[in-house]
Amino acid sequence: MNQPARDLFGALRRKRELVEYCATIVVQSPVTKLDALSIVALAVDAPVENQRTMRPFVPLDEGAWVEIEVPKFGEPPPLAIDVYSSVSHDHAALHALTLMARLEEYTGWRIRPDFAL
Repeated sequence: MNQPARDLFGALRRKRELVEYCATIVVQSPVTKLDALSIVALAVDAPVENQRTMRPFVPLDEGAWVEIEVPKFGEPPPLAIDVYSSVSHDHAALHALTLMARLEEYTGWRIRPDFAL
């Protein structure tokens, strides 16, 4: 017997949903999303995945990844770099701080964490 399509898609969506923990670091320098993704990819020596989609990301080690949040139209910088993890918030925060140190050294950007240390 065939299930309605919405039930099948709903079941698939529920299976794919993972818990995502996020730690955000904030770049005070003006930079575009594409440039920031490229710079992050170079800094961690990993490719940008899902290019030309709504959610491109740069994979990190141990189940963590980076996505870039751009300011909305008309808003000035900062640029938010979100580090996600499916493990825990502490895992995401550790990767975010490691990335922050690499980017500050690599680019000279002024970056601050947007989470409690």
